[in-house]
Amino acid sequence: MKKKLVVLSGAGMSQESGLKTFCDMGGLWESYDVTEVATPEAWERDPALVLRFYNERRKQLLQAEPNAGHQAIAELENHFDVEVVTQNVDNLHEQSGSTKVLHLHGELMKARSTIDPFLVYELDHWALDIGDRCEKGSQLRPHIVWFGEPVPNIPKAIGIVESADILVVIGTSLAVYPAASLVNYVRRGTPIFVVDPGKPEVFQKNVTYIVEKAGKGVEQLKAELKKYM
Repeated sequence: MKKKLVVLSGAGMSQESGLKTFCDMGGLWESYDVTEVATPEAWERDPALVLRFYNERRKQLLQAEPNAGHQAIAELENHFDVEVVTQNVDNLHEQSGSTKVLHLHGELMKARSTIDPFLVYELDHWALDIGDRCEKGSQLRPHIVWFGEPVPNIPKAIGIVESADILVVIGTSLAVYPAASLVNYVRRGTPIFVVDPGKPEVFQKNVTYIVEKAGKGVEQLKAELKKYM
């Protein structure tokens, strides 16, 4: 039986595909503080601006392609039972062939009803505008977990991490909570691999650091994982 390999991925995973992170934007977007276009309060104040912000992110995603890091994670399914828990809202893990992906902070290529959070719709284009409504007649919003909103997939993510035989942390500074707390739920003695040029500290035993960006780092990771295949 294949060992369970859980990947926790963050913004650094998609950076090499040309996707800007909030940090890349210097915290600003068209002179707006990013938190001012990614909060429930921003939506109440100026939904058109919020929609425009995410339309630009969606347009950028539709022009991007998975990088070597995404592809290598997908290829690990040949040897492991791989589950990806990602902080990223892009679908590049899925595009590369990963079959089990849990998005903590929502999905850019989806929209949801503002009156019924269970009404979620796939988008096949970049534009989501004022006047686009759900079947119950309410305005659609980005299917994104904004600053200040609860992260509904955290309990499921905890269960996934608790079941890991191997844990891989890649492309995340481990500074955003509650996502950063997930590493604390790994079973004692589980091997942990951290792939990131910033070498974020994990306060666990049995940690191997690969101080590289995702693309190059995951190639080194594959070599490290051979002894578990």
